[in-house]
Amino acid sequence: MELVARCRKNTTIYRCTEDANLRLNQRKSDMNQASDNPTRRRFLTATGMAALTAGTASCVNADTSAANNGAARFYQPDRSYAYEVRRTEAEWRSLLTPADYKILREGHTEVQKSSPLWQETRDGTYACKGCDLKAYDSRWKTPRDKGWVFFYHSDPNAVMTDIDGPNPAYGMNPRQNIALTEVHCRRCGSHFGHHLIVGNDALHCVNGASLNFKTA
Repeated sequence: MELVARCRKNTTIYRCTEDANLRLNQRKSDMNQASDNPTRRRFLTATGMAALTAGTASCVNADTSAANNGAARFYQPDRSYAYEVRRTEAEWRSLLTPADYKILREGHTEVQKSSPLWQETRDGTYACKGCDLKAYDSRWKTPRDKGWVFFYHSDPNAVMTDIDGPNPAYGMNPRQNIALTEVHCRRCGSHFGHHLIVGNDALHCVNGASLNFKTA
């Protein structure tokens, strides 16, 4: 499967289904047909770690002007995958605030430094706001002055990945031919963020709005 992703200590689950290549080719075709709509979520086949590194380097240099209004990604869970927790759209909207719904269920990226969790330093755990699955731990959190929540890796059996296109919130041109690794909750499919190269580290760059924090 043409999917580029990196993890630490094998704690990230990678979803590979028999029809993965067919789905990726269809998504690439859909992206080409929607080239005039920069807000639509793009799915690109990965072009190699060098391309991923080049694209995600923008996250290191991104400033707040690049994300004043966040970035629409329109992430939708793969309906063919049997997530443990499934809800109707009406149920999701009743559970989440409108802003949280856009991030968790449509894949938007929150405005930098809009969530207090980006500078949270207390010991504790971080659970998916969509289903309360424990996904991250403060032991693996790393402070970065970028305005999002960064972890070296997730808890075991907690996170799955998908393929995404360039994210304007990271300072990227939405028309760039770059693939990003999207990360989401393995139990309900809610969007967390992306797996990026930040400096010399491969990190999970997570929206604070996707998580609930509980002190130890």
